[in-house]
Amino acid sequence: MGRGIAQIAAQAGCTVHLLDAQPAAVEAACAALRDTWDKLVAKGRLDADAAQACAARLRPVADVAGLAGCDLVIEAIIERLDAKQALFAQLEDVMAADAVLATNTSSLSVTAIGSRLRAPQRLAGFHFFNPVPLMKVVEVVAGLKTDPSVCERLAAFARDMGHTPVLAQDTPGFIVNHAGRGYITEALRIAGERVADFATIDRILKDQMGFRLGPFELLDLTALDVSQPVMESIYHQYYEEPRFRPSVIAAQRLAGGVLGRKVGEGFYRYADGQAQVPPEPPVPAVTALPPVWVPGRAARRAELLQLLKDLGATIETAAQPSEQALIVVAPLGHDVTTVAAVERLDPGRTVGIDMVLPDAAVKRRVLATNPATRSDMRAAAHALLARDGKAVSVIRDSGGFVTQRVVATIVNIASDICQQGICSPADLETAVTLGLGYPMGPLAMGDRVGAASVLEILFNLQTVYGDMRYRPSPWLRRRGALGLSLLHTEE
Repeated sequence: MGRGIAQIAAQAGCTVHLLDAQPAAVEAACAALRDTWDKLVAKGRLDADAAQACAARLRPVADVAGLAGCDLVIEAIIERLDAKQALFAQLEDVMAADAVLATNTSSLSVTAIGSRLRAPQRLAGFHFFNPVPLMKVVEVVAGLKTDPSVCERLAAFARDMGHTPVLAQDTPGFIVNHAGRGYITEALRIAGERVADFATIDRILKDQMGFRLGPFELLDLTALDVSQPVMESIYHQYYEEPRFRPSVIAAQRLAGGVLGRKVGEGFYRYADGQAQVPPEPPVPAVTALPPVWVPGRAARRAELLQLLKDLGATIETAAQPSEQALIVVAPLGHDVTTVAAVERLDPGRTVGIDMVLPDAAVKRRVLATNPATRSDMRAAAHALLARDGKAVSVIRDSGGFVTQRVVATIVNIASDICQQGICSPADLETAVTLGLGYPMGPLAMGDRVGAASVLEILFNLQTVYGDMRYRPSPWLRRRGALGLSLLHTEE
């Protein structure tokens, strides 16, 4: 087992036998664990006697035979199928018939790992996240032949160690790595279209949805030599499912060694460990603001008019705008270009604002221009929307702006996880909030925006881009059509 798993198991009162192909690695792990417990004592987070007891529970062993008396073995060796199969075959020969075999794999099929065992029903996935003592979720993964009682025993053991178990079926990425595809891949796609730069995309998603790290900050933290192979693996394991399509941007940066924080350069440059973030563009100085006109059929029209009124805009109410008016629209899923063309609006004076969430709930407003938007109208819209001091980002035209695209993609993938029965909706929410640190679970995120709105965004994104990536999951489509909460589980 890994060092973090050994730590929490020993702290839970278990006798922990440690085996590694390199004996020196076991000695180093034991020394590191003792040092960890000493530091916890120094910080007052662990009693000295308890630390000594934990250290006494560590039992290095020289070979597989030394694990014969264990009730549970957790494998955490190299992510290579043949190596794992060979190790479990050896374990099966020495362990009692009722002992549980568990693999901490993050990317391989539990079914495939157990396929050469005489009793594959005793093997399950037991996937922890690093750092194990802090990441309090563990995926309990049933292979095709896993006995349900094995998963029950592993779930109980996880709870004994202070972790929260979530039950998953054996599918690529299990729950957390599967559900996490939308945030990163859609942000990369947005950047690839030059809708906005990396820092702007990060600011928008943190300030509008409350993510603790923007997608490019996250990629720099995890490093592309870790993240990109996972993106490619899940994409190929799902037979090139468009929802999981990786980005050439990340592949190119991986090839060039621009991996992230650990090498001092990624999507940001780092000096003394600190990201060098470019400053935000200043608010334009506009002497006189033009009047504003909102189309009668505009999405979120009432909310938009109230916002403009609160900002002190001069609002035109005629059926058509005057020659001087700034035209403001609030598309859901569509780009500003499409709205201007369909509504026969003057594109030179038309800008879009993302109103998918209530203005009071966001720390940043996002405006989008179209290719014909005049520079004076762009400046006027920016100045007007920043009038009360709230941050404003102005991006190039994009179906669904930034937040709509990313949130709809996250919710759609999560909905399809439920459609496939990979886990329960409740376990999905728990796994994502604990394993990915999202501000809320993906289904709760969908409810916050509104399932019907998410569905509209996806349909319109598919129209704008012609990409099957945005086709709605049947699970989402049915609940959105019926006006149900995405957390509604009754069938």
